[in-house]
Amino acid sequence: MTTTQQQLTPLTLTQLSLHQFTVDLDKPLPVGKLRIAQRSGLVLSAIASNSTRQQQALVEISPLSGLDNQGQALSGFSSESLADVTQQLSTILPQLQQQSIDKLLDFAQESTLPSLAFGLSQLHAKLAGKFDGHAIAPRTIPLIYRHNDEPLSAVSAVSERVASLADNVYAVKVKVAQDALEDEIKLIHQILAIRPNLKLRLDANRGFNLEQAIEFAACLPLASIEYIEEPCQNPDDNQAFYQAIEMPWALDESLNSPDYQFTMQAGLTALIIKPMLIGSIEKLQQLIDTATEHGVRCILSSSLEASLGIEALNRLASIITPDEIPGLDTLAAFSQDLVVSTGKANCLKLADLPLLASTSNS
Repeated sequence: MTTTQQQLTPLTLTQLSLHQFTVDLDKPLPVGKLRIAQRSGLVLSAIASNSTRQQQALVEISPLSGLDNQGQALSGFSSESLADVTQQLSTILPQLQQQSIDKLLDFAQESTLPSLAFGLSQLHAKLAGKFDGHAIAPRTIPLIYRHNDEPLSAVSAVSERVASLADNVYAVKVKVAQDALEDEIKLIHQILAIRPNLKLRLDANRGFNLEQAIEFAACLPLASIEYIEEPCQNPDDNQAFYQAIEMPWALDESLNSPDYQFTMQAGLTALIIKPMLIGSIEKLQQLIDTATEHGVRCILSSSLEASLGIEALNRLASIITPDEIPGLDTLAAFSQDLVVSTGKANCLKLADLPLLASTSNS
């Protein structure tokens, strides 16, 4: 057998393990209008080999669902719960044992749980070496938002964060539709007073009705706004918003619907794609190809994953959206890293995590 033939011999899954993690947040992170103070999820580990080599890979699977820090249910994000994913994975793992790694793609295609489909397809990509050679310096758009322990008029605190941005930062993402319109308008102008050359990506999370969205946008310098994500509570109003104010807008939450099909609309300039909420890498690529054909930008964004998931998203973004900087600036609030160190004092390793299920040759 030639070296090329040996390299092409399919890898067989010889050991899989499923672990659960929970990481406390130093500061609650916004999820729409709610906040979370803890992030939980799963780590799926796999070893695969053939006659000449062995590969190991780990992926984070963390649907964005559950309860916020006040006990309210998160809605509009992952439709599946962590328990749903755990149950389905526990069933799948024995069926994957001693199978080709391509079986991961079969299960990813069959799964109705987007986070699981993404995780399985990502695990296949890692084992197949498709993420190799894409270890790049982290790229992200800084996220600006008011911490919930700051006063409503927290312009000065946020301004300090803006002033500390590196000189090579050309754009930031700003959470809006969280507080009073006057405070948020003041905040936008204060950011631009400090860094006039910044371009702003506003994220409303469907927080405005049509009239509020128009009133808010009318008070802002359009030339400084790249786009506003999901400006209206009713997505059907987004085109009317654009016709009134001509501010480019983007879709985010709308993509999470299992029935979503890309349709070009007036003013639509970008899709904010959260892979954990959408599905397999193949599904992501199809969506990106369709949107790109219509001149719509595609920007990968986090679903508040821990460091293992963020590193994977950074690598994936460099492969499927190489011309766009992803929105992955959410790790600062995490008290610990997960498997992949970003320099925090504590990094949870696989051995530190509770084992939920496993398979092996023995």
